[in-house]
Amino acid sequence: MVGKIKNYLALTLLVFSAHFTEAQDYFKIRAKQGDGISVILNRYNLAAYQCNVDTFLAINNLKQSDQLQLAKTYKLPIYVYDYNDQSIRTTIKNNDYNLAVYIQQFNEDLYNAGLREFDYRVDKILWVPIHALHCPELSEINKINEEKIKTNEGDPNLTKKEENIDQETTKPLKWSVFPIFGKKHEKTPIYTTRLEGQVYYLISGHGGPDPGAIGKKDGHVLCEDEYAYDITLRFARDLLQHSATVYLITRDTDGIRDIEFLDADKDETVWYNQTIPLNQVRRLKQRTSKINELYAKHKKQGATIQRVVEIHIDSRYVNQKVDIFFYYYPGSTLGKSMANTMLQTIKSEYEEHQANRGYRGVVKSRDLHTLRESKPPVVYIELGNITNKFDQKRLLIVNNRQAIANWLTQGVLEENTK
Repeated sequence: MVGKIKNYLALTLLVFSAHFTEAQDYFKIRAKQGDGISVILNRYNLAAYQCNVDTFLAINNLKQSDQLQLAKTYKLPIYVYDYNDQSIRTTIKNNDYNLAVYIQQFNEDLYNAGLREFDYRVDKILWVPIHALHCPELSEINKINEEKIKTNEGDPNLTKKEENIDQETTKPLKWSVFPIFGKKHEKTPIYTTRLEGQVYYLISGHGGPDPGAIGKKDGHVLCEDEYAYDITLRFARDLLQHSATVYLITRDTDGIRDIEFLDADKDETVWYNQTIPLNQVRRLKQRTSKINELYAKHKKQGATIQRVVEIHIDSRYVNQKVDIFFYYYPGSTLGKSMANTMLQTIKSEYEEHQANRGYRGVVKSRDLHTLRESKPPVVYIELGNITNKFDQKRLLIVNNRQAIANWLTQGVLEENTK
């Protein structure tokens, strides 16, 4: 039996890797008191398909008779994708509409059951069950979806049309256009109102005449200001999707760039169209004075939550790996709380997806100009060491830059639930 399972899994992985190359990993969970194989699979709507049972045993090196160990991490027969914010079909590189509808429903059912913290269109993480790709029982999917379409005939809101956005994605509350994100990403879906009325001032470190920290990779020069700005743009777009008011204090015309190596330039400005001075003290004062001006305006208009997030990339410890860490101003209760929430969010993501990696990020107080002089509470973030080969992967790989933005956004959302 074990030999058959291994042969089945080898064939499954071969087929999957040929057509679904963007999956990141299996989804992992920790076994709870009373969990057995069938209990876990049933909880995640996987137990109905024998291929899920076979796959679960094989990828966890288990036999059917084995007992699960309390608090041990197990892989589920669910592949994890970085959702591309366009459609399920383009995310998994499969144009089967019925398959996409099935995967959408699978994700929504688990979200409604409380097994997913966020909708996949919000946290940009898509779960694809193995059985939807490889189980022969799923030949019934087309029949099921055809019946749904027949049932919904005559309802213009439920018909299968392909204009504007794919119908496999739930229609956003609205779409807004922000040219600052570039042509590919300027059209931004607004999914929730969770941050409505809240104001966020985002500063990406350095810019203009100051490139910040510098690293090198394969003959390319890596400048802190370019990578910090790209991640800050992605973070801004994520916040906007929850109806926040967002100011990009440091601004450029590059837009979000889905490439590894980001060319350096010196044309960054400060809100709005102010030239960045060469003198460091003047640069810092320019940014905080603009933030304080906007803060007073929004406070007068009734904004109750205003925050500053400043994003940098470290280089002080040559060739030393540095996990994402956070600063807040001494005595700032709100700044400290938000920094700790962001840290815990990132730590939990690493524990879930890279259980053996470990995470050594910290939260510390520090008397820096932005932390001290800005009227709204500030969180100052260092994303890693641009001179370290391991940390460079965090910056160069496009999906990693988006993941950082997603995690920071989740931290903001978590802070708002307190």
